[in-house]
Amino acid sequence: MADVTGAKQATHDPPPGGTTGAERDEADLLTRFEALLAAGESVEPHDWVPDGYRRMLVRQIAQHAHSEIIGMQPEGAWLTRAPTLYRKAVLLAKVQDEAGHGLYLYSAAETLGVDRADLLDALHRGRQHSSAAFDHPALTWADTGAIAWLTDGAAVVNQAPLCRTSYGPYARAMRRVCQEEGFHVQQGYDQLLALSRGTPEQKRMAQDAVDRWWLPAVALMFGPPDTGGAAAGVGAATSRQAMAWGVKRHTNDELRQRFVDLCVPQARELGLTLPDPAIRWNPERGHHDFGPVDWACYRRALPGDSHCARRRIAHRAAAHREGAWVREAAEAYARRSPEAAGEPAA
Repeated sequence: MADVTGAKQATHDPPPGGTTGAERDEADLLTRFEALLAAGESVEPHDWVPDGYRRMLVRQIAQHAHSEIIGMQPEGAWLTRAPTLYRKAVLLAKVQDEAGHGLYLYSAAETLGVDRADLLDALHRGRQHSSAAFDHPALTWADTGAIAWLTDGAAVVNQAPLCRTSYGPYARAMRRVCQEEGFHVQQGYDQLLALSRGTPEQKRMAQDAVDRWWLPAVALMFGPPDTGGAAAGVGAATSRQAMAWGVKRHTNDELRQRFVDLCVPQARELGLTLPDPAIRWNPERGHHDFGPVDWACYRRALPGDSHCARRRIAHRAAAHREGAWVREAAEAYARRSPEAAGEPAA
């Protein structure tokens, strides 16, 4: 199986009378790459990039794509148990969107020289992972609303700046993803609003779901602290390099703060309580203070070895195996059909 991060380096077309990209001095290539970033231009697949930049992008885009297709599972489990046809149709559309997001992102990763089959194999074998935020069970119908409002809401805060990430194919994929994720957040908010204005039992169910999905959203969707404090060492170096290369635009802590600031007034409108008694407005900072994140929870979730995580991967791997005949049939049709090959029919 190919090394999913060891993609071939692309080179610039040789200038007239000049040497090829492979023959240029690496320092000169690096200078050209840094000048491209400094000018605010997109890095495209034909551009030379440092190995570290390519590895960082493959790792990040792959985890993002894996999270989209694994993240379908907790909500997909409720498709046959939705309370109304309307709610079922909305949830079905959302789950289909997540599958599409995975396809956009695997396509973006392939422009870096990796094969999506290798990426999926790495996921199934535990060599790559999806976000640990989805390694939690969706226990009630209200969980589908909490996931959409909190987890997808955190994703939008995280991903909106990626529409301006330095790698062009990733940025273009993210523009489409973020448009659709914005609707998902609204869907989750609407669902929780209906429950919170329903019977006392429905409101309790909504509050319970928010209580359980708040920490995964605040901690696992944004990653470890990367500014200030002893804990920042976990992610600070990677974050600094990602920002220097324009792969990300804000620190994890900045994005986490933005998410909390957005959620507090929305929770008030929902009539629900965020499970953090330390949340309060700080007029001096112009932001909400909130309690320290339980990073022990984050570290426990990283190995992806919980019962729920193993079940998610097993389900995904089984679906991939059972769908092999569809992929084989599509490939056979593409080989035999003039229309599929883009040729006019006889």
